[in-house]
Amino acid sequence: MQTRSNLSPWWQQPLNDTLNSLGVGTYGLNGEQVTSKLKQFGKNVFLDRKTKPIWQKLLVRFRNPLILLLLFASAVSAFMGEFSNFIIITVLVFISIILDFIQEHKAGKAAESLRHSVSVHATVVREGIATNIPVSQIVPGDLVLLSAGDLVPADGRVLEAKDFFVKQALLTGETYPVEKHSGELGSVSNDITDASNAVFMGTSVISGSAKVLIVNTGLDTAMGAIAENLTVSPPPNSSELGTEKFGILIMRMTILLVLFVLLVNAILHKPWLDSFLFAVALAVGLTPELLPMVTSITLSRGAIMMAKKKVIVKQLSSIQNLGSMDTLCTDKTGTLTESKIKLEKHVNINGESDTRVLELAYLNSYFETGLKSPLDEAILEHREIQTERWTKIDEVPFDFERRRVSVLLDPKDQKNRMLVVKGAPEEIIQLCTHYETEKETIEPINSIVLEKIRSVYSSLEKEGFRVLGIAWREETKEHIHAVVSDETELTLSGFAAFLDPPKASAKIALSELNEIGVSVKVITGDSELVTLHVCSELKMQVQGILTGKELDQMDDSALKYHIETTNLFCRMNPSQKNRIILALKEKGHVVGYLGDGVNDAPSLHSADVGLSVDSAVDVAKEAADMILLDHDLHVLYEGVMEGRRTFGNIMKYIMMGTSSNFGNMFSMAGAALFLPFLPMLPTQILLNNLLYDISEIPIPLDEVDKEELKLPRIMDIGFIRNFMLTIGPISSAFDFLTFYVMLTLLQTNETLFQTGWFVESLCTQVLVIFIIRTRGNPIKSRPNRILAIVSFSIAAIGALLPFTAIGSYFGLVPPPMEFYAILASMVVIYLIVVESVKRMFYHFQYRK
Repeated sequence: MQTRSNLSPWWQQPLNDTLNSLGVGTYGLNGEQVTSKLKQFGKNVFLDRKTKPIWQKLLVRFRNPLILLLLFASAVSAFMGEFSNFIIITVLVFISIILDFIQEHKAGKAAESLRHSVSVHATVVREGIATNIPVSQIVPGDLVLLSAGDLVPADGRVLEAKDFFVKQALLTGETYPVEKHSGELGSVSNDITDASNAVFMGTSVISGSAKVLIVNTGLDTAMGAIAENLTVSPPPNSSELGTEKFGILIMRMTILLVLFVLLVNAILHKPWLDSFLFAVALAVGLTPELLPMVTSITLSRGAIMMAKKKVIVKQLSSIQNLGSMDTLCTDKTGTLTESKIKLEKHVNINGESDTRVLELAYLNSYFETGLKSPLDEAILEHREIQTERWTKIDEVPFDFERRRVSVLLDPKDQKNRMLVVKGAPEEIIQLCTHYETEKETIEPINSIVLEKIRSVYSSLEKEGFRVLGIAWREETKEHIHAVVSDETELTLSGFAAFLDPPKASAKIALSELNEIGVSVKVITGDSELVTLHVCSELKMQVQGILTGKELDQMDDSALKYHIETTNLFCRMNPSQKNRIILALKEKGHVVGYLGDGVNDAPSLHSADVGLSVDSAVDVAKEAADMILLDHDLHVLYEGVMEGRRTFGNIMKYIMMGTSSNFGNMFSMAGAALFLPFLPMLPTQILLNNLLYDISEIPIPLDEVDKEELKLPRIMDIGFIRNFMLTIGPISSAFDFLTFYVMLTLLQTNETLFQTGWFVESLCTQVLVIFIIRTRGNPIKSRPNRILAIVSFSIAAIGALLPFTAIGSYFGLVPPPMEFYAILASMVVIYLIVVESVKRMFYHFQYRK
């Protein structure tokens, strides 16, 4: 199309040419055009999660190095004439892969469904009707309506604009919002910073409204062109760090064990093919290959459970982080307070009620086109103020650096225009050189008056009021554009005081979070006096207070020192909030951040788990990992508990798999030292491993002990390693006891020995789940019924398999009956010993 092929950028092309090339009219596109353009340009996304067909997703499973090694080993077997080995290994590998794929595919579909329920939408005019659609469905030629708080869904030309300001720091690095307008630019710089008639995907609307013609979508946008380098990646979160360390631990153990077995078998001159297959099977047995599947099932089930508790999960991995969260950072308004703000007072500098202050505040909020805050809505409840004689000329929108908004108004019955400014009281006072008396006279501000002014708004804040300063200055009729530099030499009219009562539920929720080991830190733009009052009402203990100005004077090391003893951060702007989040993470905390505004997006992105609400602006919802359907800390408390249940079940698999697998594989490696034959055939190891894996599939359904939910936990690799090295040798000891029974008491041959150990190994590692799944008494902590049925069934199958044709195909033979009597006794003793050692292990860990 023309707008893409010309040398000059599309925003410099004549608008009529662009409209014609896109085939769009005044009423927008019709259904047939939309369908055609979706086929031509694709969805408005960088990466379509559904582009890969199922066969490709299945094929990805074969990238696993151990799977490839097994298939190579089976091919070698076929080449050497061992066709039975080839068939068995291949079938077992494919069963494992398909089982893993089916479960992860189901989990992925559930997660995708939840993701769609909170996807970002945009308002599009099609066939003359404004419709709300997912941004992925937007195509070139669409007419999109934008207003304050929206994310710009794609690149486009501005057709209509009213005080339309956009923050595009993501692409250009510009700190302040940029005003956009319609019209032709002609021949100017090709830099997007000069594209004042265009908007770009991913930028956010700060104020005003506009109608935009979409020109480019998806990878054709400016953001798509630099998608890989768009943002600085946040530091790895707790879940990612834990998974990485766990993978390294398993890899090291596997390599050492396999090399040891190969070396021993080579020294003893055992058949190299059998030795190689045995070593590969050992590697598979030691690796918890079902971890991705168990994790996916557990997380998807957790996401569904959390959705029932009004928490929508966008990123499955964030569930683990929520369960591990030990620090929650949150704003005050709407979380600790009702967010039902009411304008209680409008006073002059003497603290007396003054309608002049109310009138100026109302005019500012009424004509402001930016995102209306709850304070604006409270002011606009006073509909008795007349606006007919006022005409808006221009405005300087609110931003979080200036913390104020100005509107330039033209009164019909006065010779001069008026710039009305509203904002944070300390900021407004600094800009004022005069004040307005109750007699509507103007007097200069001196040191005595300044002290009086500060005492008035400080007293209001101590009473729990949120305060805005109201000021103004006259401008001539020739003054047609308002700019930041106009906000000087103002006349202070007075203060508007708002009351937002604390939430009754917040007091209980704060207590609940404290009891489960989650410390709450309040990060707010409000003053410390207002925040202290709210905390006092909620009985929240204040450990320390830090203001934005104090934070700016600290380097990172000083901030890390103070951050542990501070739980109120006041008068904070977005960049300061983000510094706090990053400092907490560097101190080793797992940090959650709850925010719903444009200014919260950086912190939501940096936190281990970003939390927003369904009423939040698009920018915040897009940056968040989870969406709360109810802006209530108790809902978050329920989410934390579900996250801990999810994490607890993942840890059960890891701890059981690593300790049991390590013990059995260590036994196999040790047996290779003194046995003249392989202690178990490679195919028997794989079958044993497959049956064991099946027994663990129901783990995500299991209950988690209440004691496990009391405190946040992270994936502590040291703890996992110590548990593995403590419990694993017990399994090995009973394996060697089995060796003694088989070789000395029963005097078995090679085949019977391998069968006996196959049965004993499977029974012990399957049934030990009932001991390891709880830190407490396994009799009192009841497992999930399905887990119990599957585990006992697999143990029974393992015991009966030698009597079947399938068993004989795998080289198993029926053991004598006395073996089963001995086996039953050994299993009971084994479980008792593991339980005793487990209790001592946890006792020692708790003492440390």
